[in-house]
Amino acid sequence: MSTPGAVTDGNKLAWMLDDLNVPGVRFAVLLSDDGLRMAHVGEISLDDAERFAAASSGLRSLGKALGEFCGAANTVRQNMTEYDDGMIFITAAGEGALLGVSTTTAVDVTLVAHRMNELAGRVGRELGSLPRQQR
Repeated sequence: MSTPGAVTDGNKLAWMLDDLNVPGVRFAVLLSDDGLRMAHVGEISLDDAERFAAASSGLRSLGKALGEFCGAANTVRQNMTEYDDGMIFITAAGEGALLGVSTTTAVDVTLVAHRMNELAGRVGRELGSLPRQQR
C-alpha cells in the first residue's frame, strides 16, 4: 500500500493505519460514525477518501438496520462486501469511529479482518486520549 494520504495537517491520524499495510490492501480510511474522514492512507485521494467515508457510514447504517434479522439485540461487528475486483471492510473503531478498508481480490481476508479488529481496539484508546483543541 502506498501512502498518497501521508501525514499532512489534515491527516495527522494516518499513523494509526500503518498496521493495515498488507499485500492486497488498496487503502484504509478512519472515519467518524456520521461519515466524516478523520485519516486515510494508501492509494486514495483526499476527495475520494471523503466520499468513501460518507458511503461507508451509509453502509454501516444499513448493516445496523438488518441486525434484527440475526436475532434480538444484535450489533454490527463488521461489514464485508465483495465486488468483482475486491472487497470493502468496515468495522467499529472506538467511540463514534469506524475503520474502512478497500482490498484487491488477492488479499488474505482473515489477515485483514484480524488486523482491523486489533487496530480498532487501539484506535479507540488513542481517540479517547487525544488532547482536545481549544476553540
